[in-house]
Amino acid sequence: MGRNPYIHADPPPPPKRAYKLTLKNTGQVLEVNPDDLPDDHYEGQAGSVLSVLLRAGVDIEHACGGVVACSTCHVYVQRGLETANEAIEEEEDMLDHAPALRATSRLACQCVPDGSEDVEVEIPAWSRNEVKEGPH
Repeated sequence: MGRNPYIHADPPPPPKRAYKLTLKNTGQVLEVNPDDLPDDHYEGQAGSVLSVLLRAGVDIEHACGGVVACSTCHVYVQRGLETANEAIEEEEDMLDHAPALRATSRLACQCVPDGSEDVEVEIPAWSRNEVKEGPH
């Protein structure tokens, strides 16, 4: 996993303050600490919703490895959307391929809240990977 070599935009800055990320599907509340961000999975995307969810063991699809090359990590940001970075053109292009697009749709790999308020996201039903095949 790493960066998409075809995207030249600078990565969004990581959150500056601690906040809570709630996963609406399960009610799980994750504490996001800017001093302890999961950045080992996604170079340049420290603090992305995807990296926070994965670190917490949430099984969210991310076929491209979080490099803005698919729309499988599509989420709805139910609360706190205005605290996240603006979507880059490549993210908007990928979201065009996501089913049931809403005004609050983002790719979890690109959505990086700044920590100025708590955030709530929902993983659409078709994006949940509740059953894994093969060894765990």
